[in-house]
Amino acid sequence: MASSADGSGLATWQPQEEGLREICGLLEQQMAPTSDDKSLIWQKLQHYTQFPDFNNYLAFIFARAEGKPLEVRQAAGLLLKNNLRSAFKTMPPANQHYIKSELLPCLGAPDRQIRSTAGTVISAFVQIGGVAGWPELLLALVKCLDSNDPNHMEGAMDALSKICEDVPQLLDADISGLSERPINVFLPRFLQLFQSPQTTLRKLSLGAVNQFIMLMPTVLYMSMDKYLQGLFVLANDPAPEVRKLVCSAFVQLIEIRSAVLEPHLRNVIEYMLLVNKDSDDEVALEACEFWSAYCEADLPPENLREFLPRLIPVLLSNMAYADDDESLVDAEVDGSLPDRDQVQLLDLYNILLILVSFKIFLISNWVGQDLKPRFHSSRFHGSEDAEDEDDDIVNVWNLRKCSAAALDFLSNVFGDEILSTLMPIIQANLSTTGDATWKDREAAVLALGAIAEGCINGLYPHLPEIITFLIPLLDDNFPLIRSISCWTLSRFSKYIVQGIDHQQGREQFDKVLVGLLRRILDDNKRVQEAACSAFATLEEEAAEELAPRLDIILQHLMCAFGKYQRRNIRIVYDAIGTLADAVGGELNQPKHLEILMPPLIAKWQQLSNSDKDLFPLLECFTSIAQALGPGFSPFAQPVFKRCINIIQTQQLAKVDPVSAGAKYDKEFIVCSLDLLSGLAEGLGAGIESLVSQSNLRDLLLQCCMDESHDVRQSAFALLGDLARVCPVHLHSRLPEFLDVAAKQLNTTKLKETLSVANNACWAIGELAIKVQKDMSSIVLTVISYLVPILQRPEVIIHLGLNKSLIENCAITLGRIAWVCPELVSPHMEHFMQSWCLALSMIRDDVEKEDAFRGLCAMVRANPSGALSSLVFMCKAIASWHEIKSEDLHNEVCQVLHGYKQMLKNGAWEQCMSTLEPPVKDKLSKYQV
Repeated sequence: MASSADGSGLATWQPQEEGLREICGLLEQQMAPTSDDKSLIWQKLQHYTQFPDFNNYLAFIFARAEGKPLEVRQAAGLLLKNNLRSAFKTMPPANQHYIKSELLPCLGAPDRQIRSTAGTVISAFVQIGGVAGWPELLLALVKCLDSNDPNHMEGAMDALSKICEDVPQLLDADISGLSERPINVFLPRFLQLFQSPQTTLRKLSLGAVNQFIMLMPTVLYMSMDKYLQGLFVLANDPAPEVRKLVCSAFVQLIEIRSAVLEPHLRNVIEYMLLVNKDSDDEVALEACEFWSAYCEADLPPENLREFLPRLIPVLLSNMAYADDDESLVDAEVDGSLPDRDQVQLLDLYNILLILVSFKIFLISNWVGQDLKPRFHSSRFHGSEDAEDEDDDIVNVWNLRKCSAAALDFLSNVFGDEILSTLMPIIQANLSTTGDATWKDREAAVLALGAIAEGCINGLYPHLPEIITFLIPLLDDNFPLIRSISCWTLSRFSKYIVQGIDHQQGREQFDKVLVGLLRRILDDNKRVQEAACSAFATLEEEAAEELAPRLDIILQHLMCAFGKYQRRNIRIVYDAIGTLADAVGGELNQPKHLEILMPPLIAKWQQLSNSDKDLFPLLECFTSIAQALGPGFSPFAQPVFKRCINIIQTQQLAKVDPVSAGAKYDKEFIVCSLDLLSGLAEGLGAGIESLVSQSNLRDLLLQCCMDESHDVRQSAFALLGDLARVCPVHLHSRLPEFLDVAAKQLNTTKLKETLSVANNACWAIGELAIKVQKDMSSIVLTVISYLVPILQRPEVIIHLGLNKSLIENCAITLGRIAWVCPELVSPHMEHFMQSWCLALSMIRDDVEKEDAFRGLCAMVRANPSGALSSLVFMCKAIASWHEIKSEDLHNEVCQVLHGYKQMLKNGAWEQCMSTLEPPVKDKLSKYQV
């Protein structure tokens, strides 16, 4: 495709004129706004990637095609950067050398866009090949920085800033052939550039140093005084982008290295307070981050206390909507209008090029939405990603949201102390009237919601008055006041429900409930969303108190179901699912089902098996099935069959999407498995006839072996549920189920798969008590996975995992010991102590009873195996508040008396003397 002057390599590589013309022509067509078929052009460009020197052409066009439009040269550079990720490892060294040699001179190019794109490509090279793979680069960058030529300095600094952002650790590493780490060479030059008269150099150098705060290389630690001096000088920089980086540095330092700021903390707080009112919103936003960071860093509150009377008014002022906030426009959208598309894909490939150029990948944030709804999350999956439902969320993080978060943090640190400053401002803002001051009133309501948790003690005596004041705001003329009033009322849900015990509180609860229901049917989409989310929060707190009001609630929710556009219908599903969870069997009455089920079934029949709108409907049905129990039977068969069909289709789509007629999406499987679990829980043994006539067993085993954590998590939950209600249908593949479940307990992977391991462990225990001796062949394998978890609980907790896995392992081990004591008891001395410690942490329930039956069975089979752990066994027995099962109580008595008779010559008394008095008191009920 190209010619070379000699055979020694590509030092004199030259493009062929025809190839150059073709590629430039394609790039020009690609960038042309009137070009018709972008996909065809893109395919042609991709076709060229099979030629070994295609990337040489791109480098040549980027670096040397000065007669071509700037956009074409940039596009060539960015395409080169993207190609590097796939082509670098197979690229001939000579080609790499040529491309690198063409890039370096571009650092000093006259055009800033070429310099910037060169920096992007160079950073990509460093990410893929490391610093050691390009020793000439470091020398060139140093030479450019020391050149005093503005273009060369800026080009080098641009490349370095991108390397520091992408892979800072590579610059703080020992490089073979270099006498010192690269950062040791560059950091003094970065700090020197803080004084540059060029804004760009000040910005890039400061941004580069900030990237190392987390890593804190030795050279930065030793230069901390100079760095801080530079920050204080730049604090009043005329360029807002520099001031923003100064604020960012202080925020990071207070989060990570607060000790270095302590001598200067007063001045830093004064500065952040000042720039929190900066005329540039981005600077003010970065400064506002400081207050939450300070609170989260657990620093002494005293340092901040004296500034609260000045800080709180600033935060409240910044919580008002800005005039240019696009939420103000969105808030006026009529609820009857279809949802607008978030992204118009009219020119996908140009958009992609722009995205790559500016490193903007936050597509989800292109369209601002104000309040983030809370969604009903399945009990089986998704809890790690559940959205925080307590926040007035703006998808794009802005000063209003950040200020509210800061006030929330401050209220949790200082509690009622802030009320003396805050409440007069809130009261003054709420007392204003007229259209001109609505934003101040809205911000005051937001502030009340923000402090609802932290200042509850001070607010509590006044809550009836506060709630009485908020209720009429649900009918305010301004939709954003109506929506924020819904959210703030939901923040007080717990206390609103607590007041039901007396007449006044009950009346207030009904007013809030009816007010939120009224707003659920609002014509404004934003208000619909806020009201539905707030009502779901109230439902969770009110639970069975909603039962007498089910008629009116269901009428409003199903009316909303028919009224809402696609986006907000998800929140209605959430509210319905939460209602089912809250009232349970109360929902199972014909008059309620006549309102609830027909619209849901109509939607169920309307949606195809590949429609993602099924996800929230499947989750909603899961809650309804659990709540209705056997009452769900009339709807069970079509629901069950469809879940099976969806799982089959998706498993086929994974390997052959054309035959499946659908694109694979694991969420279809996850939601279907969860709904089947809901059916098993609700129908109980009534699901057996459905399972027996299906291939669920085989599908489930496939899901238990799926590579997706979410699919396996839901699959093992369903396995446990089926084990409880129809184990006979699992029997033929029992060894396979047990084997794959046991493997989920591999401790080397627990951090990533905790929820999978938890469900698998629980499922093994449920199978054990149903199939009993039939699991003999795999008992020791399962025990070999359970014991290491029990023996090293501190490792599990250190990994950031919760204690539920340890408790589940303890229960499952006990259940296995109960059904196969002769197999487990010979090994009990190896785990008895850690097992008893885990048992002592479990609350009284049926599962704990099963575990202790296993303990008693093992002791009967091998009494000497527990002797060395007798003290720990006594403490585990003493952890019971009350053993309600008379049989188990008697078994525990027999165990204790057996050891008392076994231990002669004062040995029993010596054992008892080592126990704490409360433990001995608890054991006295067993007459020992």
